[in-house]
Amino acid sequence: MAHQRIRKFNTKVTYPEQNLDNDLAQAVVTQGGRTVWMRGQCPQNLDDAKNIDSHDPAEQTHKVMQNIRQLIEEAGGGMEHLVKVVVYITDVRHREAVYRTMGEYIKGVHPVSTGLVVSALARPEWLVEIDATAVIPD
Repeated sequence: MAHQRIRKFNTKVTYPEQNLDNDLAQAVVTQGGRTVWMRGQCPQNLDDAKNIDSHDPAEQTHKVMQNIRQLIEEAGGGMEHLVKVVVYITDVRHREAVYRTMGEYIKGVHPVSTGLVVSALARPEWLVEIDATAVIPD
């Protein structure tokens, strides 16, 4: 693991009433390295900014997380360098689908996470946006 993860937990324990399986931490300690600050990622292609053709929260989250992974890799890192995500969803009923899907990408990583339900995102068809921060060690 590239960074010190303090008080790791899994959402299966924290939210037993929800069908979630996310590896998270209460805090992440980094030292040195290069910080990758990512713009909030939405369900659109990085190359042409075209939206994916789906109104499914899980499919939108797959695209968002693929974008995050691609940006970290383009910066020379990997998902193990992810330290923080902030998840914005437009409907609390999408929470489980979004977090289950995100969990596939962060299994074993344990970033810190904040989740917010917002009234809208920049485009009405977007159901999820995630901004992320990674620190790639020297």
